Amino acid sequence: MMTPLISVALGGALGAVGRYLVGLAVAFPLGTLTVNVIGSFVIGLVWVLLAARGLQHWLPFVMTGFLGGFTTFSAFSLDTMRLVEGGRLGAAGGYVVASVGLSLLACAMGLWLAKGVTS
Repeated sequence: MMTPLISVALGGALGAVGRYLVGLAVAFPLGTLTVNVIGSFVIGLVWVLLAARGLQHWLPFVMTGFLGGFTTFSAFSLDTMRLVEGGRLGAAGGYVVASVGLSLLACAMGLWLAKGVTS
């Protein structure tokens, strides 16, 4: 079994690669929105599933490592400010609302789905 530090580092590397690939596949600024929504869904799903199966030892790899490297609110902040600086205030506002709203909804859906599977 890997130490938690190695698990976080390995998961983070894989998550960052995943984020990079999504960024290549999805146009700016929707790449960051996409990873934040997907990551929010997966974090809700995995949180319940790992706990239900007694697999908490996977939390450093999946939650802190992979999902920490995959989702990125710092990039969300920069994307928003780039839209503001570009004079696209409506797009920036819509992006903020969509990012937060869809990510919260995705997390709730992941929690709901996982709780249904484990009940």
